[in-house]
Amino acid sequence: MTEGTRARPRALLAALTAVSTALVCAATMVIKLDIPATRGYFNLGETMVYTVAILFGPLVGAVAGGVGSALADILLAAPIYAPATLVIKGTEGLLVGYLAKKAIGLGQGRWRSLTALAALVSGCLLGSIGAHYYSGEATITLGSLVLAAYVPVCLWVCLGVAISVLIMVLGLGAEPKTGWLALSALAGGCLMVLGYLAYETALFGFWAALAEVPFNIGQAVIGLSVAVPLTRALERRLPAGVRA
Repeated sequence: MTEGTRARPRALLAALTAVSTALVCAATMVIKLDIPATRGYFNLGETMVYTVAILFGPLVGAVAGGVGSALADILLAAPIYAPATLVIKGTEGLLVGYLAKKAIGLGQGRWRSLTALAALVSGCLLGSIGAHYYSGEATITLGSLVLAAYVPVCLWVCLGVAISVLIMVLGLGAEPKTGWLALSALAGGCLMVLGYLAYETALFGFWAALAEVPFNIGQAVIGLSVAVPLTRALERRLPAGVRA
């Protein structure tokens, strides 16, 4: 529990946790791309797991990330994942929230180098993984609506360039610590990817579990691509007593 978390009244902390849990659940359910090899699915849950963890700290990030994501598994008819999701996404939210508040003491030049590295890694991962695994014919589930779609490779290339530029602009401008937030989210994403790889290996075998790894990496990169700029914008507007 961070110092900011201890300073908040219990009623406020409970309200933040409840709202954050609902946001994580909704973000996870809004878009669902099924992965037949593991009976899992691609989703946008990381966008809110990272956002609430960065804004409200590791405790809220852990509860909202674990409970909200596990509820989505149950509601989306994937209960086999709910116990693992509770632990994996909860630990992911805890780690991101903790790291986000533990910015290392670096000079301005090193902060800028860190931001440039995070921007390059994030953009390359998003562009390359999206182009290879999320392009072409796709079936997209929006709640009860199922749509057939075609996703061009150039979309992911443009998105990769865009997120690199966005992180660079934020980090090299008025927000030099943006790179640290991106790397904190990437650390949480690595934990999530490895956690599901281990769980799915136990259930379906290593090669089937390996098929889902690119999708989980994609979730993490898209999550940080949304969460980092969103949290930087919201931090200026949230009251000091609400933020972690």
